[in-house]
Amino acid sequence: MDRFDDIGAFAAVADARSFTQGAKRLGVSSAQVSKLVARLENRLGARLLNRTTRDVSLTDTGRAYLERARVLLEDFEALESSVRDESGPKGLLKISAPMSFGANQLTPALLDFATAYPEVSLEVSSTDRMVNLVEEGFDVGVRIGQLSDSSLIARKLAAVRLVTCASPDYLHAAGAPLTPQDLSRHEAIIDTNAADPLVWRFKSDNDSHDVRVHGRLRFAGADACVAAARRGLGITRSPAFAAAEDLRQGRLIPLLCAYEPEQVYVHAVYPHGRHLAAKVRAFVDFLAKRYAGEPEWHQGWGVAP
Repeated sequence: MDRFDDIGAFAAVADARSFTQGAKRLGVSSAQVSKLVARLENRLGARLLNRTTRDVSLTDTGRAYLERARVLLEDFEALESSVRDESGPKGLLKISAPMSFGANQLTPALLDFATAYPEVSLEVSSTDRMVNLVEEGFDVGVRIGQLSDSSLIARKLAAVRLVTCASPDYLHAAGAPLTPQDLSRHEAIIDTNAADPLVWRFKSDNDSHDVRVHGRLRFAGADACVAAARRGLGITRSPAFAAAEDLRQGRLIPLLCAYEPEQVYVHAVYPHGRHLAAKVRAFVDFLAKRYAGEPEWHQGWGVAP
């Protein structure tokens, strides 16, 4: 086992490009990881890592060794996981999820999953920060929008409309925009989590319309933007799941539906591995089944100009 410990420490440091981050991933001290890597290099009689005060990088020998070692580590993990998984999903499942979707949609699903799989423990982190699943030790993440990390496996779960909306009181006072360009005379409530918060993209007849918006209220999250719109403080653009209940109850009115941008998608993402742990497979399959078909957040509210 000592050799596997040494190789595992080396792989963790190489992936994280840091002894500190590699140690966090393994749940041990930096000193212990440094000792394990040094022991491996001494046994091999070769330097595997270049160390500087700011960075850790692979030597040519280290790169070749890591490629072969990763196969051994994955085979060993697959062997142990296959035994652990014989009795069904169990163990700790660490999940990263966006805050608004977590509060509106994911929490009820998590509670149902916990009921269905009593031997799986859940540790859920809700954040709109793009976490590094591998470095921060997460088993699976739920993400919305464009996926930029090609090192992860992604499974599409559901579509999400981006809805432009405002309260009846605001529309009574300011009028309803009939085209995207009309937004220039309206007060926008801006979600700073968007990739480009001050530019709202619309689409019609295969043409896109980029509209620069302005407003005195800016929040890092859809829930706060929806709450402000509900109070009549302006027009906001929100993922449908955050505004669905207000749209159903008429507290918000959907606008510019003929110009809606393309839908974004909810994905479950998890690191590559030759053997997918039963707890991760069960969770992803559970979400895929739960969100199959037309999402409930698209249902029960009508279309406005």
